[in-house]
Amino acid sequence: MSIIAWILIGLFAGLIAKALTPGKDPGGCLLTMVIGVVGGLLGGWLGKVIFGVDSIDGFFSLSTWIAAIVGSVIVLLVYRLVTGQRSR
Repeated sequence: MSIIAWILIGLFAGLIAKALTPGKDPGGCLLTMVIGVVGGLLGGWLGKVIFGVDSIDGFFSLSTWIAAIVGSVIVLLVYRLVTGQRSR
């Protein structure tokens, strides 16, 4: 997969993760994209380690999107736990 495809998947996976997890989030579009890309990588790695499947089959593969979204939700929840303790 090219880097542009990872950025697109990351952007959409991050947006879907924000929609699936209720709550207030600090951060804009760039942070959403970073969370999505990191989550996509995490989801692909977890899918390979836990289930023994290659979840990074292609841009239009359902397993790629599911892995990216699940990973993005995990990263978003961890991000909220870490940043939720700070006072502004």
